[in-house]
Amino acid sequence: MRDFDLNLVRTFVLLYETRSVTATAESMHVTQPTISYGLQKLRRRFGDELFRRSSGGLVPTTTARQLYEPLHAALSGIETAVSGARTFDPAAHTTFTLCLSDLGEVSLLPRLMAALPRRAPGVTLRVRPLDVVNAPDQVGRGEIDAFIASPLIGSRRVTRIPLFTEDYVGMVCAGHPRLRGDRVSAAELAAERHVTVFGPTGHEGPRRALTEQGLLHRVALEVTRFAALPYLVRQSDLVAMVPRNVAEVFAAEHRVRLLELPLEIEPVHVSVYARHSHARSPAQHWLVAFMRDVLGDGSAVTDR
Repeated sequence: MRDFDLNLVRTFVLLYETRSVTATAESMHVTQPTISYGLQKLRRRFGDELFRRSSGGLVPTTTARQLYEPLHAALSGIETAVSGARTFDPAAHTTFTLCLSDLGEVSLLPRLMAALPRRAPGVTLRVRPLDVVNAPDQVGRGEIDAFIASPLIGSRRVTRIPLFTEDYVGMVCAGHPRLRGDRVSAAELAAERHVTVFGPTGHEGPRRALTEQGLLHRVALEVTRFAALPYLVRQSDLVAMVPRNVAEVFAAEHRVRLLELPLEIEPVHVSVYARHSHARSPAQHWLVAFMRDVLGDGSAVTDR
């Protein structure tokens, strides 16, 4: 086993998790030929093809599936054992780049910034607009450190760390001429005009619920950002359906009122997406743990 070093273990684990030579190379900051050479050594060592190419990426063989758990556990154990020598000092000046949606900037970013001075006085955050299609590749190339999104991202270039799940509430102007109290009935909802958000934000539940109730024709306005909703609602009789956390932020800053909805709307699952654990730097490990601690509801499992 003289030529079986730790990088070969990391190469195998990342190939298994990403199913991609390109993504593995980007995660390990090496060239694709380096990964291909490592895979050849792994194949010779175990006397097995390990991964077969297909149109959807690399497909692990039976031997690879048997090897993954013990090698993953061994790699995690080694990383834990040496973590003391690779710690990140949050007091040192470090800049992280995150991608957030407008909802994230409104409801999540303030919580992160409130915790930073005490937890990490040397850390600076650089926020960029979230592009859910390209964000996994941006993480793989090292252009961003992480992103927060509600769609379930299927890319093998990143791993998902769940933060919380939230439902939706209705939002109307404080002095709405017809809707009173803190609830709205199905009949009342059907009689009102609606404003919805259109785009790859992952918040398809409200529009789907309106469609199922035959109320899509009641949509009077479509916009591209949730941040526009309180300004539109507070000066009209429009009804918006908004994730509860950000709706409470809007209600604290604008003359709007929140209503419990009569519809069954699929809740939204908000998660952090980052490199696979074995490919993160100590600083990125700290960042993921920080966001999970500050924003999570405590039910998230440890990522791998």
